[in-house]
Amino acid sequence: MKAGPRSQRVLLHAFSTFKLGGPQARFVQLANALGSSYRHIVVAMDNCFDAGDRLESGVHWEAMRLEVIKGGALANRGAFRALLFKLKPDLLITYNWGAIEWAAANFPRVVPHVHVEDGFGPEEASRQLLRRIWMRRVLLGFNAVPMVVASRNLQRIATGIWRLPESRVKFVANGVDLPALTKNKTESWDVSKQLCIGTVAGLRPEKNIARLIRAFAQVRKTWSLNMIVVGDGPQRNELEALAKELGVEGEIEFTGYLADPTARLADFDLFALSSDTEQTPIALLEAMAVGIPVVATRVGDVKDILSDVSPESLSDADDAAFVSALSLVLQSQSKWPSWTEKGREKVNLTYSKTQMIEQWRQVFDGQFRLIPT
Repeated sequence: MKAGPRSQRVLLHAFSTFKLGGPQARFVQLANALGSSYRHIVVAMDNCFDAGDRLESGVHWEAMRLEVIKGGALANRGAFRALLFKLKPDLLITYNWGAIEWAAANFPRVVPHVHVEDGFGPEEASRQLLRRIWMRRVLLGFNAVPMVVASRNLQRIATGIWRLPESRVKFVANGVDLPALTKNKTESWDVSKQLCIGTVAGLRPEKNIARLIRAFAQVRKTWSLNMIVVGDGPQRNELEALAKELGVEGEIEFTGYLADPTARLADFDLFALSSDTEQTPIALLEAMAVGIPVVATRVGDVKDILSDVSPESLSDADDAAFVSALSLVLQSQSKWPSWTEKGREKVNLTYSKTQMIEQWRQVFDGQFRLIPT
């Protein structure tokens, strides 16, 4: 953790948690790429800062621990507002509903503010909650807060349901590196050999890893398979118990938290995403970038990402449908080389890390309107 001079542009990032997840992984990518150009102050509503382990030594950042009162959307408004007056950052960046109290603290406006939406928890997987709709309309709409969204689906929700002006809602695609060399798994894509199904996810309800485990237990009756679950979270014990109940605990490896989860992608033959809700999942893009075929639920922007890559690999967010899709994908190994080639091309054209960094640099610099829609 390294502090920088006050002459740097100071950004206050407000997260619900700074455990490693999609928004946190993207922030780490950006901070490492932009180096000492900014000073980052990070606050987390749970005072957990594990993702900071992935920040490089050249990043000037500070984890600011706070006394957080639990149990109310406005419980901490006064204390947070006082801190905004004290710190006077050049820009406040709030991430998702879990940091909405910081939007409340900046109402009326104390400092420039950009809000970021990446997606929803299980409570909003299938419908928007009325109370949250109104709070977003008031705190973000009335305070004229620009919003960055990670998917076209979120862009539609923000303008259509939350009724925020289109001019203040900008889509910035998540981006990942495109490795110079792809995985060469062609020889192992053979029905006579054991294949590895893998996923990278926080073990939370909305990721529905239980759906993947149940599907794995079904298809392994026909196929020789093992599975790797990269990630940790509150459901880990429950998921390990489910694997044992289904008699597949010996074929599933739960890695727990990894500082660099992408290191295990080399072990995957097939990437699986079984979520009930997603927007533009970075783990999916990373798997496509290194040349791994995927099977995924048709949620958020996932259907748009895969529609011209491997439409056969898409499934409704339903257990029976996911089993059917996984079985079909395993039967379609002759198509995997074509899918992976198209997937890498899609990532290169639409979801490159270079494009993402340049657009976020404009956000960090307060040049929000320069981002193309």
